[in-house]
Amino acid sequence: MLSFIIRRLLIAIPLVLLSSVLVFLLVANSGDPLADLKGRNPPVPESTIEARERQLGLDKPLPTRYVTWLGNFVQGDMGKSIRGVEVRPLLWQRLKVTLRMVVLASIIAVILAIGAGVLSAVKQYTPTDYTFTFLGFLFLSMPVFWLAALLKEYGAIRLNALFGEQVVYTVGAETPNLTGSLGTKLADWAGHLILPTVALALISFAAWSRYQRATMLDVLGSDYIRLARAKGLSRSRVMTRHALRNALIPLVTVVAIDIGAVFGGAVITEKVFAWQGMGALLVQGVETSDVNILLAWLMVTSVLVILFNLIADVLYAVLDPRIRYG
Repeated sequence: MLSFIIRRLLIAIPLVLLSSVLVFLLVANSGDPLADLKGRNPPVPESTIEARERQLGLDKPLPTRYVTWLGNFVQGDMGKSIRGVEVRPLLWQRLKVTLRMVVLASIIAVILAIGAGVLSAVKQYTPTDYTFTFLGFLFLSMPVFWLAALLKEYGAIRLNALFGEQVVYTVGAETPNLTGSLGTKLADWAGHLILPTVALALISFAAWSRYQRATMLDVLGSDYIRLARAKGLSRSRVMTRHALRNALIPLVTVVAIDIGAVFGGAVITEKVFAWQGMGALLVQGVETSDVNILLAWLMVTSVLVILFNLIADVLYAVLDPRIRYG
């Protein structure tokens, strides 16, 4: 297993380098970082524009800028934003907020998808199957911002009115300047996490549960499952050891590929619930054409997507040992 992981890590290195080239070219050609200075009225002094140009390294050739940026990025230096703020601590602070929601939503969505997919397949064409099918298509057809708004209006606001106090929060990732014990802070985080996490998890669960149902049906109709039943193995052993284990492999692929889409959904969800996470940072970077923020944001999310795919590769090897020797 260790040699398999090392091989996958070595394959991931060129992928990260290729991603860095694409990210740099994308940001370098996305607009003029000096446009806000050049468009001001009254005009700013030429020396100010030249100083910003030197600060961002725009006075150097593109390959030189790329090598300099990549070297600094590898050493943890992501530069400063156009407002003079260090990008690395800013990005880390926002990333912690977003990952809190994305990781929890992904775990909940995977558990729900596996449970609903397996139950639908085992109880095919029964009321249980029809119910999960209806819910799957309902959430699949619903944009994440619309679901988030519905949860806000019909979930949180009315629930809080019913209890007569703030139980579920609708704005922000945490209460500002909150003091108290660790339990108080954890309860505050949980109250803020509920709605965005549920919105993101339900959207992801919808597609993944349909995929799990289809792969489970395919596996249940295969010859080796019929053979296992004919040998007299118990139903639970056939389902968990032979059917579910093989049906999970395609789902791992889909979840790994969809991680980028989950981050995209998180950006929109954060906007609805006014979270100051990666989504707000991306909007800030785009609106101000802040090169260093955009480069850091895109590069970190690229690394995260590659990392999740690496984890998926390791899970393949756990679920199907033959892959380790492929």
